[in-house]
Amino acid sequence: MKLQGSLSLKLVLVLTIGLALIGSPLLAQQPNQPDVQHLLQKIQELQQQLATQQQHNMALQQKLEELQNTVSALANTQKKQDEAIQQMPEKLAEVSPVKPGGHEKITIKGFISSTFYSQDQNFAFSNGQAAEFPVGSQFTTNKWFSGGDVRNTRLDIGFSGPKLANWTSGGLVETDFFGGFNGSGAFSHQQPYMRLRLAYIQLDKPGTRIRIGQDWSPLFGEWPVSSSHIAFPLGYGSAGFVGWRFPGFYLWHDLSAKGARTKTQLQVGVFEGSWSGPGDNVNGGTAGNVSFRPQVEARLNFSQKHWKIYVVGHWDQKDLKGANDINPMPAITDKITGTAFEIGGMVTPGNWLIHGNAYWGKGIGQQFGAITQFGDISSNGAWLQVGYNFTKNWSLYGFYGYENPNDQDVMDWVGANGRTKNQMYNLHLRYAIGPYWFGLEWLHDKVDLGTAGNSVKGNQLAASWRYVF
Repeated sequence: MKLQGSLSLKLVLVLTIGLALIGSPLLAQQPNQPDVQHLLQKIQELQQQLATQQQHNMALQQKLEELQNTVSALANTQKKQDEAIQQMPEKLAEVSPVKPGGHEKITIKGFISSTFYSQDQNFAFSNGQAAEFPVGSQFTTNKWFSGGDVRNTRLDIGFSGPKLANWTSGGLVETDFFGGFNGSGAFSHQQPYMRLRLAYIQLDKPGTRIRIGQDWSPLFGEWPVSSSHIAFPLGYGSAGFVGWRFPGFYLWHDLSAKGARTKTQLQVGVFEGSWSGPGDNVNGGTAGNVSFRPQVEARLNFSQKHWKIYVVGHWDQKDLKGANDINPMPAITDKITGTAFEIGGMVTPGNWLIHGNAYWGKGIGQQFGAITQFGDISSNGAWLQVGYNFTKNWSLYGFYGYENPNDQDVMDWVGANGRTKNQMYNLHLRYAIGPYWFGLEWLHDKVDLGTAGNSVKGNQLAASWRYVF
């Protein structure tokens, strides 16, 4: 189109110049006024045609440029589409579900947790994310030391199976990395082992749930908010927080009518016995495993939209002679009957969170009672946490917990260095956005030893990050 316009323009110019050349002699020879005017009129007409042709050519040129831009945009779009098509197999591979062996569906979830901490004392159950109460001799010089901990990191694999009569089936396998360290050498701390936390199959129908396998005992109720203490919650086995996970049978059944304002639920657990010896602690040979004496717990849950409360009762019995009478003459008594009562709950008025629990128990060391000490020891403990959400992202939490075993029981069963009281304080500033958490925490704990007024104190400063997937 551009070439055609150029040829037309050149033809008009040639004709104009030719007429001018031809007309000049004629006008010189025949200076007729009408002929001259006629020739000038023709020249003006040709000039107008030339101007019109130029405008037409400019319009054609503009349309050509617009067409070129359109073609370029289409080519760019096509390139992007080609790239998306090339990447599609990789994206499909990323989002495609794991193919199970049966007819169930599989869901993988969990979180990644990192904590960087400084402490001025060694803690049990270990330093870092499992710190619950100070142990050993009180540090006096060069006290502060620091480290990193990622063992809270957790992986859950959930199964949703086919219907069985009126029941829907499913299950869960849950792991974290508190299984110990790979040896005790210079590189061990960076190589924690994975451990199994939960493993159960589940059956559901409206108003009823059954779990068979390893799950939390009903005593494990409300738990504090923390960015660093997740697998080992604040106060766990040290300041009012008790409960553990065991293989057994667990039942939840709704007692209230569907749509009731206050929901009432019964929770029951019957699960394996457990104790610290005598005999094999890791092969079902302890005093809690002798005969068929499972632990039994029952819990009532009451809840509405902005509050919940629960009460739990516990019973178990241990034979201190052990399997095959491995310890035929126990020093103090042949049997320990474990009992416990717990009450706990939560309320969320406005931007506030207030929650906690209190327990009274006897002989429940296997449930982390009595500051995690084993014996026929009476103890009580409680914890309370108050939190406030300043914005949808920023929150502040304050925690206090204590545990107070009977001093004489501790002296009889543990000895002069037994833990007779423990107190824990925690302050936690958290920033949360989507699946991400960032928290700054200060923890202070003081444990009393024996009856002579001896104690050990410890502090921990922690910065933690968590991503939930």
